Amino acid sequence: MLHDDKTLNQPCPCGSGKPYRDCCEPAISGRTPAATAEVLMRSRYTAFALGQVDYLIETLAANRRRPDDAAVLQEQTASTLWTGLQIIGRRKGRARDERGEVEFIASFEAGDEKGRLHERSRFRRERGRWVYVDGEVEILPPL
Repeated sequence: MLHDDKTLNQPCPCGSGKPYRDCCEPAISGRTPAATAEVLMRSRYTAFALGQVDYLIETLAANRRRPDDAAVLQEQTASTLWTGLQIIGRRKGRARDERGEVEFIASFEAGDEKGRLHERSRFRRERGRWVYVDGEVEILPPL
């Protein structure tokens, strides 16, 4: 997907401190696949924040995809404002690994509701690329 220069030059939503163009955009655009599970997790967070539904489906494990994914994700991304990401820890998921886990807290606003999503996400490689498999999710109150 093409982004305007303003979006490309803004700080990446994943909180890395880098401009979007130098952080998650190469993975989301398909130019540079995520090298690690954490990079994939950050790019998926950014995709949720920017409404990049196709990327979210493409980076979901094939056996986890459902026919209504696009509609569900479109609704979720339209109704949720993601306001911050904190990486808590990671297990495996490096460039040479086949599996990995990333634990994070993502802050959000949905309508009048604010909260934090605490997730321990599991990733694996499919055809050489990292994909999201599933996660243990807990919704926490805002700080």
